[in-house]
Amino acid sequence: MKLKEKLELFTKQKRGLLATNFYNLETLHGVLRAASELNEPVILQLTQSSIDYMGLDSAVKMGRAGLEQFGVEGWIHLDHGGSVELVQKCLDAGFDSVMIDGSELPFEENIKITREVVKRAQSYGAHVEAELGYVAKLGQSHGKQGFTQPDEAKSFVDATGVDALAVAIGTAHGFYKEKPNLDIQLLKAIAKVANATLVLHGSSGVPHSQVQEAISNGICKVNLATEIKNIFMNTLKNELTDSTEIDLRKVFPKATSQVTDLVKTKLLMIKNESHAKTLH
Repeated sequence: MKLKEKLELFTKQKRGLLATNFYNLETLHGVLRAASELNEPVILQLTQSSIDYMGLDSAVKMGRAGLEQFGVEGWIHLDHGGSVELVQKCLDAGFDSVMIDGSELPFEENIKITREVVKRAQSYGAHVEAELGYVAKLGQSHGKQGFTQPDEAKSFVDATGVDALAVAIGTAHGFYKEKPNLDIQLLKAIAKVANATLVLHGSSGVPHSQVQEAISNGICKVNLATEIKNIFMNTLKNELTDSTEIDLRKVFPKATSQVTDLVKTKLLMIKNESHAKTLH
């Protein structure tokens, strides 16, 4: 099934689709083992920095091979693409989906660059995501300025024809200094007028109940990255502190297993079954 079709189906069902970043073979296998054991679909995401680290062709082939090996329904997505040139390279490499992030550009410039990506992606049959509003990146302020406004969301989607829109409703990338408080009423208003799949960036550290409430009110694609890096690296640090082991093949699996356990909890969360029952 095409990613756009899956997202539209899950939005109607008020359940989420997890989109996880991967950084090496171990984090990839940690994610895919979780998806395989729970028989859940997953979006595998790559950022510019991960592409630079692993190499574009190697990363894509690794992702495709992993999906086949673990028997998981999944798609490969460019996360936070910063230029049309990068998007084009990813389309040529066979990505199923690309994100062009013009959220820090003026509104009209964001429309222009997103429209260009949508145009290019059409001939590849690729899904396109964009971002509107201020979702704080690492090192940026987590203040409320720049939340996505419903009228702008509608205008943006109508003007670009984008398939998915990442909205700013109170999340941020990285860990939170204070407990996040998602603006569900704002989300409801956006969902009523914006004809696109709605995406929640920065889910790491957001209470599961808030993520589930967001899914029940319009969010479908839920991004997860920071918690994966955190649990993998902290597990390695703990394992290596008092160890003289030099065989990475014995050390890495313990960290990979922790990624699997984490992703399982997220996959169960975004199915949204318990929260959906409370709505009826």
